[in-house]
Amino acid sequence: MELSIIIVSWNVKDKLRENLKALEKSKGDFLYEVIVIDNNSEDGTADMVKKEFGHVLLVENNANFGFAKANNQALRQIESDFALLLNPDMRLNEDTLLNILNWMKDNPQVSVAGCNLINEHGEVIKHVRRFPRVWDQMAIVLKLPHLFKNVLKKYIREDFDYTKAAKVDSIRGGFFMINRKNISNLKKFLNCTLPLLDEKYFLWFEEVDFCKQIKKSSGEVWYTPAAKCVDYVGQSFKLLPRSQTQKYFRDSQLKYFKKWHPRWQYLVLKFVWPIGILMTKISEIFKIQSKENT
Repeated sequence: MELSIIIVSWNVKDKLRENLKALEKSKGDFLYEVIVIDNNSEDGTADMVKKEFGHVLLVENNANFGFAKANNQALRQIESDFALLLNPDMRLNEDTLLNILNWMKDNPQVSVAGCNLINEHGEVIKHVRRFPRVWDQMAIVLKLPHLFKNVLKKYIREDFDYTKAAKVDSIRGGFFMINRKNISNLKKFLNCTLPLLDEKYFLWFEEVDFCKQIKKSSGEVWYTPAAKCVDYVGQSFKLLPRSQTQKYFRDSQLKYFKKWHPRWQYLVLKFVWPIGILMTKISEIFKIQSKENT
């Protein structure tokens, strides 16, 4: 088996159906499998997969285990050369899998790669990021992008050229191509979770943490325009109250900084979060919308 496609789904039945139908149209002479990990959806997702996509391996969880733990359920059992962590709200083109596979084979030094993501209107989604620093994360917590458009310019790589392949810090976890053989040959360090995701994160920062582990292990993370797909962006998030998504983000951000940064930076972020929560409530009252996708 060359490729295992792992999709963690939660209450996005219709988008998952569209995703799986698009995968069935994939072209290329290679073997792949599709594994859907359903995190206890209440919209009939599991029944839909069983009835309409009998070839898909379905794992039905009895609770929402989050992104990292659910992906690890599949990563522990696959034996393929490559693994693609794919969000359910993606729609691949017929040549997406073939193109990304060929590119990965031509670039065996790459541990993880992301592709060219576009929204439903055909616009490029700027998903390449530098590793988080305390100052840009403080800006996010305090909602400064609402007022100052360029405050995150360096963090979100406004200068990045999405027409060219390049080695980067991190890429979006919605299309996350892993070279399992490459990762198995990387050096490991204390508390390294590779080739698995760190399950301390329920949602957010797990892919950034994975990329950070790759870099610390002397591996490479790349963006490539060789493959393209449509990303509907955050369909599951829309089902959650703003307070809940904010809690997930806060918890994961603090865990990331506690793991990778000096303690004072973790404490600074922990201190400013109550202010950030207040700013969120104010922005909701006055219906202020962010000028940046952070």
